[in-house]
Amino acid sequence: MASLNVKEVNTHASSTKSRLSWLWSEYSVIIAFFVIFVAASILSPRFLDIHNQMNILMQVSIIGIVALGMTVVMLSGGIDLSVGSVLVLVGVITVLALNATGSIFVAILTAFLVGASAGFLNGLMVAKGKIASFIATLGMMAGARSIALYIAEGGSISGEVSGFTVIANSELWIIDYPIIIFLVMTALVYVLMHKTRFGRYVYALGSNEKAALLSAIRVDRVKIGVYSLAGLLVSVAAIIETSRLNSISSSSSGVQYELDAIAAVIIGGTRMTGGRGKIIGTFFGVLILGILNNMMNLMNVSPHLQGFVKGLIIIIAVVFQKRE
Repeated sequence: MASLNVKEVNTHASSTKSRLSWLWSEYSVIIAFFVIFVAASILSPRFLDIHNQMNILMQVSIIGIVALGMTVVMLSGGIDLSVGSVLVLVGVITVLALNATGSIFVAILTAFLVGASAGFLNGLMVAKGKIASFIATLGMMAGARSIALYIAEGGSISGEVSGFTVIANSELWIIDYPIIIFLVMTALVYVLMHKTRFGRYVYALGSNEKAALLSAIRVDRVKIGVYSLAGLLVSVAAIIETSRLNSISSSSSGVQYELDAIAAVIIGGTRMTGGRGKIIGTFFGVLILGILNNMMNLMNVSPHLQGFVKGLIIIIAVVFQKRE
């Protein structure tokens, strides 16, 4: 009888441990977000100010949209290093279209076309050219930045239609439009990845490409779709970035955006090898980076050390992923 009770206790303990492990595996980034949020609230009384909260969301909106596309790419087992350069190329061509036509609609349409085309080319190189995504997008990163610099002669290009600034500098109640766009894009990509056949195919591709092929999944088409979607999301971020100041700098805009996006995705729990991760995880990963940057600014931490903190967080996130 005593032996039976011991077995029951061991079984109960094992079950509890299993549940806790599952809870941490599924919701670790959300738990980490709330821990960091509470810590930030304690360390600085200015942190909870509503204007500061809106400022955090505003600051992460552009990287957040880029990170959504990066999540889809990484879930498929790839990576996209070209997002920052494609963003500046889209911005430069968008301003040129805006100035040439005087039409905001044409400018936005041009942005979508350029961003999606760059992503499509990335997808073609990876899917049809059989080039590793790291190399293909590295080439696009260099090429897109170079073209942007050539067009803008190494400087900035300003828009001549003042109405274009409304996109990034208006608000609904107290919520800025870029924040709303970020939230809408998050919801749309979430539905795409978790409620559609395309999303299931992306997860299958990232988990095991050979098995996906044997399951009659058109792997090449899925890859091209993945990179095209990432490029389209970059174009949305480019529109916001360009609209904010009604100009774009060919030399400084988009610099290291790929690193920030990758950091948010990894912190959000998406594996580098693909097949596992969630859009909601990336959303909270972006917020964690935003809170950390905001806290370091409020506490007057040297901007030269902020990259170190970001790198440390990425390494910790990867270590925890390996233990799952």
